[in-house]
Amino acid sequence: MIAIACDHGGYDLKLEIIRYLKDENIEYTDLGCEGRDAVDYPVYARKVTDAIKSGTCEKGILICGTGIGISIAANKVPGIRAALCTDCFCAEATRQHNNANVLALGGRVVGPGLAVKIADTFLHTEFSGAERHQRRIDLIEGDKA
Repeated sequence: MIAIACDHGGYDLKLEIIRYLKDENIEYTDLGCEGRDAVDYPVYARKVTDAIKSGTCEKGILICGTGIGISIAANKVPGIRAALCTDCFCAEATRQHNNANVLALGGRVVGPGLAVKIADTFLHTEFSGAERHQRRIDLIEGDKA
């Protein structure tokens, strides 16, 4: 299950990503926002991170104008590793190396065609499990210093 949410700057791209999820029969829950009226992205970042932390969803997709603010908000939550990706290489690497559980996209930065490819790469790439990558995740999470 994928949690998806956005602010007003990511609304149009969210609709494109939802279309992709439906076409691929990927289960998702849409946690807002519901239009182009200005809203505060931390509210929607929290909805997605709460869904992941509760176990309701495995991964999340967050979209704001640039992807920067919403990824910063998500990364304030322990256990969340949100990665702002602007290409497929970054999406693949962040899953393989960082076991990122949230993809952040910029609705005003990445076009819909590329955004769908980035989301597809992110959702279909597994964590490598390599010891060095797990060690780094543990350091980020504060499990080992």
